[in-house]
Amino acid sequence: MNWQEIKLSECGTFFNYHEKKAFDKTFINALKFHAPGFAPVQDELGWYHINTNGVELYKQRYKRVFGFYCNRAAVINDAGWFHIDESGNRLCTETYAWIGNYQEDKCAVRDLNNNYYHIDPLGYRIYKENYFYAGDYKDGYACVKSNDGWKHINSKGIDLNNKRFENLGIFHKNYATARDSNGWFHIDKNGSELYSSRYHSIEPFYNGFSLVEDFDKRKLVIAESGETNYLVP
Repeated sequence: MNWQEIKLSECGTFFNYHEKKAFDKTFINALKFHAPGFAPVQDELGWYHINTNGVELYKQRYKRVFGFYCNRAAVINDAGWFHIDESGNRLCTETYAWIGNYQEDKCAVRDLNNNYYHIDPLGYRIYKENYFYAGDYKDGYACVKSNDGWKHINSKGIDLNNKRFENLGIFHKNYATARDSNGWFHIDKNGSELYSSRYHSIEPFYNGFSLVEDFDKRKLVIAESGETNYLVP
């Protein structure tokens, strides 16, 4: 079966293939298939992964499992969180309080002391700093929360632009969302504002325009220059 044609049912307990029930199996819970062709499912014994034939990848059961990213999946047992490979083998000996999914061969984790940082595919720390929070890498950069605010770091964990913000989003087509004491706005990779206006909430730019909400709760569409393009009725 082509995994891209296997669809999760609306109830989230079985799969359909060409509008027919696949594998003749019903699960307690299931998540959709995605690359390289595996899906997380739950039976009476716990969570595990199946292939496109509905066959388990391994015998072990977990409290929860998630999808494979960069050939690694996050799983949870009674001790905590860690990653497994596609054969169900545990990767690295470290157990975490939480782990994310590998993105761009890097993964955000929270250790048992509630420190956030990123690890490489072998489980080694990318940098020595600890953070209050660390997000996924996208296009070579990640958002982290330090003592003095939010900032962007590069793939080696180095501060991108020495700017700090009250909140921050990832870069999307060279621009990121940021918040200071006056509200939300957009910045470039130098951490410089694209315009002087501030908003109650904003979205990333989509083909040159962003949906924002001002402090009067009006929704507007603005251009990258900050100019209002359209007032949403």
